[in-house]
Amino acid sequence: MNQHRFDVLILGAGAAGLMAAIEAARRGRRVAVLERAERPGKKILISGGGRANFTNLHTRPDNFLSANPHFAKSALARYTPADFIRLVERHGIAYHEKTLGQLFCDGSAQQIVDLLMSECADAGVRVLLSTAVRAVRRNDSSGAFTVDTGKDAYTAPALIVATGGLSIPKIGATGFGYDIARQFGIPIETCRPALVPLTLSGTERAHFADLAGVSAPVIATCGKRSFREKMLFTHRGLSGPAILQISSYWKLPEAIRIDWSPERRLLAPLRAAHARRDLAAAKVALRTQLPVRLADRLLETASPRSWTNHALDELEHRLHSWTIAPSGTEGYEKAEVTAGGVSTSALSAQTMECRSIRGLHFVGEVVDVTGQLGGFNFQWAWASGAAAGRAV
Repeated sequence: MNQHRFDVLILGAGAAGLMAAIEAARRGRRVAVLERAERPGKKILISGGGRANFTNLHTRPDNFLSANPHFAKSALARYTPADFIRLVERHGIAYHEKTLGQLFCDGSAQQIVDLLMSECADAGVRVLLSTAVRAVRRNDSSGAFTVDTGKDAYTAPALIVATGGLSIPKIGATGFGYDIARQFGIPIETCRPALVPLTLSGTERAHFADLAGVSAPVIATCGKRSFREKMLFTHRGLSGPAILQISSYWKLPEAIRIDWSPERRLLAPLRAAHARRDLAAAKVALRTQLPVRLADRLLETASPRSWTNHALDELEHRLHSWTIAPSGTEGYEKAEVTAGGVSTSALSAQTMECRSIRGLHFVGEVVDVTGQLGGFNFQWAWASGAAAGRAV
């Protein structure tokens, strides 16, 4: 078996792993990145509709979900959206703000991968593609880590695990990072699909299944979290940005609440003096503010027996607080990210190093820090990768 020695080994050539490699190599470390896929940054390439929503201008710790909501503060404060934007601009990549602080490449997500690979090359990082890891060991006496690929063994005093989560297995996602954590006795917060469409069954599905393709701006609420964005009906349930956002906070058997008309009273025309009050008039009122098929379906489901002021008040309230009980999610196949992961209780917030295993770091999606939709997960990748890369 061929032996190779480095200062830092990184498992995974995604956003977090490549950022960690760049930062470590800039400090003079000899760095090798081992990637099982045939190309780097596969998740970057499919993000943002192929244009990479590479950060969000309004990144705050509140945009992240974790068992420890304070954990991400340190890394996010020390590597900000402005830091990555400077890198993007230095490489001459044109970009634009789409909405709500979300930044996208004008061209292709490939530009972000090329940026990272160019920075790695300039810093002397070795990126080894199509390199599957068979085993990871730690020498009890020296504390060094050895990564075995079958024909080669790579050894270093520092190992950064940037293997991602379980989302989108078709591009190679696995639970390998969690296996490494378990191997070293590091706790894991229960994993689940996040930023994922929700499914409906039974009566709920019967009410809405034929509305597939219909969308509307709504406020979706679960517990104390609310998101005001578009919702989309699908053949299996609900999707669109509002639902993807709320899915990260939803768990069976919770219901979600939908406000079909934020800040607008749908039935106001029926309250005017001498206004007609019946189902036909209600349909006209709802159709002016909602897609026709959705307006009709809501009234079919919730039409009152009478059209008194009290009945109108009750119907108006229901239209702003419509309860839907999802039956599940579309799973990791459709999830953009994985919630849960390596417990932050085991890691240093400053360096991403395991408190109990010197030299072992976890970064990016494999950690129990999950961003909301809109570029926040990439910013966590850049920030956590930089934190580890600057520490090894």
